[in-house]
Amino acid sequence: MSANRPAAVVVLAAGEGTRMKSRTPKVLHEVCGRSLVGHVVAASRALEPRELVVVVGHAREQVEEHLAGAYGGVRTAFQAEQNGTGHAVRTALAELGSVPDGTVVVLAGDTPLLTAETLGALVAGHEAEGNAVTVLTAEVPDASGYGRIVRDAASGAVTAIVEHKDASEGQRAIREINSGVFAFDGKLLGDALGKVRTDNSQGEEYLTDVLGILREAGHRVGASVAGDFREIVGINNRVQLAEARGLLNRRLLERAMLAGVTVVDPASVQVGVDVEFGVDVVVHPNTQLSGATRLADGAEVGPNSRLHDTVVGVDARVDNTVADGAVVGDEAQVGPFAYLRPGTRLGVRAKAGTYVEMKNASVGEGTKVPHLSYVGDATIGDFTNIGAASVFVNYDGVRKYHTTIGSHCRTGSDNMFVAPVTVGDGVYTAAGSVITKDVPAGSLAVARGQQRNIEGWVARKRPGSAAARAAEAAGDGSANGG
Repeated sequence: MSANRPAAVVVLAAGEGTRMKSRTPKVLHEVCGRSLVGHVVAASRALEPRELVVVVGHAREQVEEHLAGAYGGVRTAFQAEQNGTGHAVRTALAELGSVPDGTVVVLAGDTPLLTAETLGALVAGHEAEGNAVTVLTAEVPDASGYGRIVRDAASGAVTAIVEHKDASEGQRAIREINSGVFAFDGKLLGDALGKVRTDNSQGEEYLTDVLGILREAGHRVGASVAGDFREIVGINNRVQLAEARGLLNRRLLERAMLAGVTVVDPASVQVGVDVEFGVDVVVHPNTQLSGATRLADGAEVGPNSRLHDTVVGVDARVDNTVADGAVVGDEAQVGPFAYLRPGTRLGVRAKAGTYVEMKNASVGEGTKVPHLSYVGDATIGDFTNIGAASVFVNYDGVRKYHTTIGSHCRTGSDNMFVAPVTVGDGVYTAAGSVITKDVPAGSLAVARGQQRNIEGWVARKRPGSAAARAAEAAGDGSANGG
């Protein structure tokens, strides 16, 4: 889109958004892993503008902090009092220090479905037609609350945009609406903003009045109609937020499916904008993928899985799993019912099986942790098997400690590895052991009390019980204390 690179893009994000009924500023509510204003900034950046300014107001510090953290390099302009869209744009131009020479795009910070392609078409059409201003419009089923596009009956030219509050009965019947997105000639915009009045029902400076001012001065006012009206829909409440999330989620899944991903039940799968897929990936029902999650070729995820910032390798299988900040190696297996916490790294063909939790753990190639275990703050070598019901005891109530287990080890079931401890290569450990000391390579470690059988105990201590009767029926003389 660099052929039609605008001089500036101005994003209006100063409003409070009271209808969201939230402590979170409206523009910071998320849709598919990105804030509302973040979606608009991302689409705007695709135009490669020379300047990008976000006008902030309500909860200024929160919005500025978010923009600085997620979208470094974005300038902000503070609108201390929300005196209308025209006033907001004047605030942005003041931040720039001068009126840009070239195309200035103005858009709202609550339109997460707006695409870079639609913005690019707006700018290209604006410059090709030599318009003073071009408004992005759309025809919607219900225009309530939106500014109406009034056209000349003979030529079809845009003559005005009338806000819903100020519209006549006839004008309210119009279904073509203002999206709040404009492309202006920068110099003409700067001059016209100085002529905007406040004699309307809200006593505010409407940016839409600039169209009438420029038209009366003999300049050309055009319109670019969006192909899909849903792109321009703004978010004002939680219902609209959910609707936008559903629409964007479907758009993302369709893109993935057309690129070679199988989504078994798109209605039950949620995906974030930054998720990446290889080919021949399979996503099963009730799966949520968010953050910087990447699924490599042939990976299979779900059902009932939630992955955030997680990498799944080639032909790996992740089933009924929650994973956050984990890396699953090629052909590895996870689940069902596993929990991979941040810092988990599974090697090629490794396994984290049923009811296994891992945290800050590096698991080598071919190593298996099949059942009912917790592996925290640990390094395990290659081709080792960790017995069922094992716990890596990593925390003393103050500090976390590390456990190292070598390659080709076979640890028994119900083992406790009390960190810090190192188990060498080729070690075997007996079931039920509590390993508190380092184990040299090639050793057998046994750390449990000697078994002691007290015969006749049940008959003496639990006479008449079901256990005593069963022992007596088994023909064990000791059941009677003999």
